[in-house]
Amino acid sequence: MWVGKVVGTLVATPKDDSLTGCKLLIVQPSALGLKGRTSPIVAVDTIGAGTGESVLVVDGSSARHATGRPTAAVDAAIVGIIDSIEINKDLLEE
Repeated sequence: MWVGKVVGTLVATPKDDSLTGCKLLIVQPSALGLKGRTSPIVAVDTIGAGTGESVLVVDGSSARHATGRPTAAVDAAIVGIIDSIEINKDLLEE
């Protein structure tokens, strides 16, 4: 699970049938997100997130199960909208 910010939406009219009815959002991993990853990721929205919101994202088989479609062509899914984050900076690794 990782943290990111929704930076946009994606519309793909022709797509795999397993994605029919799925809302696709573009998520930018945050500094708390995937280590070394800076490129935005397309994720299926399972929670009703919107542009500008901080979100929790799962990937791999967890993402497919989060959509309720375990055989879907999904690699990342938004599973939560973050209200707040509290971090003890003294405990962060550099």
